[in-house]
Amino acid sequence: MPSTQPTGRTARTVLVSGSGIAGPALAHRLHRYGFEVTVVEKADAVRDSGYPVDIRGTALEAVRRMGLLPRMREAHIDTRRLTFVDAEGATVAVQRPESLTGGVAGRDIEIRRGDLVTILYEAVRDDVAYRLGDSIAALHEHADGVDVTFDSGARHTYDLVVGADGMHSRTRRLAFGTAAHVQRHLGYCFAGFTVPNHLGLSHEGIVCNTPGRAAILYGPGDTSRLHAFLAFAHDEPSRELLRDPAAQRELTASVFAGGGWEVPRMLDGLRTADDLFFDAVGQIRMSDWSRGRVALVGDAAHAPSFLSGQGSSLALAGAYVLAGELATAGGHRAAFAGYERTMRKFVELNQDLAPGGAAALLPRTAEELARRDRALRAPAQPRDNGGDPAHTALTLPDYRH
Repeated sequence: MPSTQPTGRTARTVLVSGSGIAGPALAHRLHRYGFEVTVVEKADAVRDSGYPVDIRGTALEAVRRMGLLPRMREAHIDTRRLTFVDAEGATVAVQRPESLTGGVAGRDIEIRRGDLVTILYEAVRDDVAYRLGDSIAALHEHADGVDVTFDSGARHTYDLVVGADGMHSRTRRLAFGTAAHVQRHLGYCFAGFTVPNHLGLSHEGIVCNTPGRAAILYGPGDTSRLHAFLAFAHDEPSRELLRDPAAQRELTASVFAGGGWEVPRMLDGLRTADDLFFDAVGQIRMSDWSRGRVALVGDAAHAPSFLSGQGSSLALAGAYVLAGELATAGGHRAAFAGYERTMRKFVELNQDLAPGGAAALLPRTAEELARRDRALRAPAQPRDNGGDPAHTALTLPDYRH
């Protein structure tokens, strides 16, 4: 695609809601293009915890162009094996992670989410205004911009607003109305938390499956704590459940009651964990990612679910493209249209990876589990080492600054 040049127009004001991955990545690029950016985050501090995530394919080129690839490579975890066990703890199969993710060994980056967020934050904190401990309460668009009322009571007007506030985006709800019609439940819930590393795991994970359930312990490095995940088949949870940690613990414990392997010890950890994260496994599928002067990026626009392994990569690539379009397209309407036109097919290809992830990680029936185990034990097939084509299906436009 031919290079495009920024228009050189006067800096405009943009409010970005969310300081996870897509938000600061977008702020980083917009600042480079001369925009005045404010990031609002409901938490009182930038979160430096969270389970490991992957950056691969097109997203690697995005972070290279952002100048952040060396720091991310320094934080690379390098998980070396995944061991699958049965309910008695007997080994079913051992695999390299990329054999399941479609990634490329030696090229992809696996990084703690907190480390990724910290790298992005440190890249923008001196150039971008942060409103921590606050959220968008109301939006009112008019010919000259968007009037924003915050939960704190403060009011400001911005030229544009971008929601980068995750799958349960408040910005999306305020700008587009009810989110029920865009959320696609994939049939599972999960609870994530940390527990002591009593198994001495390092750069490896262990997965124990029974039909419709997966108990996972993951040691990303030489650390005293393990990431624990309890994932299970379940109908779409109510909004009340998603807001009630006590009910989440009770539901998860009831589903895994009587489980073997390390499950009893994991349930003990679940009951006392102060870092519990519970959610439905779902996707966001929208016909449009913008409305007027408000746009969405990352999971707020197109969450692919962790079963695709591509949430962070889509967030980084989307932030790069949206910023580039805003800098070069000659107005927000053309920019938002170009952003969707560039990203749509790439997003859909990666969202379509989720069923394969579910089949590998969360077989629902005994028959599906037996079929999965046979596939894991089968001799490895030769690979061209190019990774899954969906990961590199987008060639980034060259938005020269």
